[in-house]
Amino acid sequence: MTTKTKKAKASGRFGPRYGKTVRARLNKVEEKQRKKQVCPLCKKPGVKRLSKGIWKCSKCNKKFASNVYHLGE
Repeated sequence: MTTKTKKAKASGRFGPRYGKTVRARLNKVEEKQRKKQVCPLCKKPGVKRLSKGIWKCSKCNKKFASNVYHLGE
């Protein structure tokens, strides 16, 4: 598997394919989705994305559904 570059970040895995704009947009979405989100139940940062729209809080151990890429405010 290829490694990511500093400039291209996570979209570096695609190399020169798909164009700069598409890869920049992908970086923005992936950065947001991989950050630890604030739990709507216990209000502490610790929610991680398990799969599409499924989230789990590591602090209160609750699993819930919300938006696909990041928790809605």
